Amino acid sequence: MYADFAYIYDKLMYDIDYSLWADYIEKIFDRNNIRPKIVADLGCGTGSFCIEMCRRGYDMIGIDMSEDMLSCALIKAMEANLPDEKLLLLNQDMTEFELYGTVDVIVSLMDSINYVVNIRKLKKMFKLVWNYLNNDGLFIFDINSIYKFENILNNNTFHYIDDDIAYIWENDYNKKSKICQFDITFFVRDGELFRRFDEIHYERAYSIEELTSIATECGLKVENVYDSLTFNKPNDQSERIFFVLKKTARNS
Repeated sequence: MYADFAYIYDKLMYDIDYSLWADYIEKIFDRNNIRPKIVADLGCGTGSFCIEMCRRGYDMIGIDMSEDMLSCALIKAMEANLPDEKLLLLNQDMTEFELYGTVDVIVSLMDSINYVVNIRKLKKMFKLVWNYLNNDGLFIFDINSIYKFENILNNNTFHYIDDDIAYIWENDYNKKSKICQFDITFFVRDGELFRRFDEIHYERAYSIEELTSIATECGLKVENVYDSLTFNKPNDQSERIFFVLKKTARNS
């Protein structure tokens, strides 16, 4: 899983404006009167967001379970001529991550949280976030909403074709388990031919109430919940939802 996917990930994410996402995250910093020096990114993928934040002066720690994703991130960091000390890449499962010390902010973007389909593992991850955040540090993440799973992704098929890559993306959403299975077939140009490979991914739908309960249990206070890349409250048709959590004292 993710091996071949890593090398075409950026092609699939062509419509993501990482500069816009970085602008938004910095506005969250401003609204919460925090000036972070070190930011950890859980599920950093090929490192595009990390590199954008490094360019803005932040020291970044990128964490991903895929060696191939991190290899792509390292190549991109070298191409961007980033100083070695600006970006640390760690090959770790984000539900079991370990840092060398505490950080000011932890982010987990592009619906990485949805990829944690086991609630026990999600709670463990949130507790690790609490452990590695400085006092009053922020945990910022986004999710695909239940509305998106039930009305946009739900048992639909998507496709994409260009000169070098094509894919068929089939979704199978189970409303009872809240698990969505993505079956993706890729055709990638290899010289005069196209190479086929298949991926299966899983995401779980979480409600705002469910994540708020888990956060509170783990000592993280929900400061704000926003509709995608705005500072408006989510509505019943929001497709992406952002959470801003703050580290608080915890009894256990």
